[in-house]
Amino acid sequence: MHNSDINRLQLLSEDELQLRLTRLRDLMSSADIDALLISSNANIYYLTGRVFCGYIFIPLAGMPVYAVRRPSVLTGTNVEYIRKIEDLPLKLDCGFASLGVEMSSASYTTVCRIQKAFGNNISYVNASGILAETRSVKTDFEIEKIKVSGIKQTALYERIPHLYQPGMRDIDLQIEIERAARREGCLGQFRINGDDMELFMGNVLVGDNADSPSPYDFAMGGAGLDPSLPVGADGSLIRPGESIMVDVNGNFTGYMTDMTRCFSLRENLSDKALTAHQISIEICSTLAEMGHPGVEAKLLYEKAFSMAQDAGLENEFMGHRQHAGFVGHGLGIEINELPVIAPRSKSVLQAGNVIALEPKFVIPGVGAVGIENTYIVKADGPMECVTHAPRQIVYFE
Repeated sequence: MHNSDINRLQLLSEDELQLRLTRLRDLMSSADIDALLISSNANIYYLTGRVFCGYIFIPLAGMPVYAVRRPSVLTGTNVEYIRKIEDLPLKLDCGFASLGVEMSSASYTTVCRIQKAFGNNISYVNASGILAETRSVKTDFEIEKIKVSGIKQTALYERIPHLYQPGMRDIDLQIEIERAARREGCLGQFRINGDDMELFMGNVLVGDNADSPSPYDFAMGGAGLDPSLPVGADGSLIRPGESIMVDVNGNFTGYMTDMTRCFSLRENLSDKALTAHQISIEICSTLAEMGHPGVEAKLLYEKAFSMAQDAGLENEFMGHRQHAGFVGHGLGIEINELPVIAPRSKSVLQAGNVIALEPKFVIPGVGAVGIENTYIVKADGPMECVTHAPRQIVYFE
């Protein structure tokens, strides 16, 4: 960012902003929403290229209004400073009949204050769904950011074998990976949608810790280091014959990629684990070929499960003691966006979707195996992979 841009609120180009507003307004119109009030960091970032404390008011026609509480130095067209939400209606043309609010992410108190501020003469609609749908199709500008994250995350993963030292525990290796990630340019921010979703900078699972169920809706669990964050590394010693699954932060640009790779100390993993890992690679390749615009997301899940079943691995597919109910998910500003690749998903793939496919297996006595890659759904041809670290298990020397 140039010094001249530091205090400019709107960092998106006019063309880029209009692309996003046009798609959003088409969905607003279909949902009979006359105006939209945005308050979440993810959606503020999506519509400005920065995060601020406040609100964006978007009418169905006309210019957005940026109502800022903090920081106090931002400038630009239609920037209004407010002290509290109750000040906002005084800054607006309130001639609308319905207002969309992010009811799935805003607190109950915030929603009540919004309704009180704007009054009872309009209807209030949960707009979280249309915002998620808007963000699910990326612009060329967003895709370029994702590709840059993919390049940087790949470079990080290629360094992992050189970070291992004999006698390490899972958390020791994770700390070194996190340090290398930050030096590679990782922002550290791991945005996750959902009240019950928490994670630090990623997940390193060694051996049977991968079979420890977690309360979070991630593909893999882990007991964690403390009951306050029961997921991921638990202090397990890295030993021969066990897998090391690495699934760590790919946020280098404000837009994330998601990649998982497996490692081990020596080439002595069980035949079942090696078979499962190869099936994971084949599932990713098959789904990438299937992933055209117009394909139902649930069909990708069904194909992945049938391939696991044909290999006799359905009991280990997406977990062992506890199974994840999906095999892939959209991502971008947040790690869990639309579409969801799950058996009851209603999503249909669209060009511009960015999807992480993660067909993983947990083999008791060995640990988790399989890969995860980030793909872009293209207008024609197979999905494009943007995470290119070696897919086979890599063995530490």
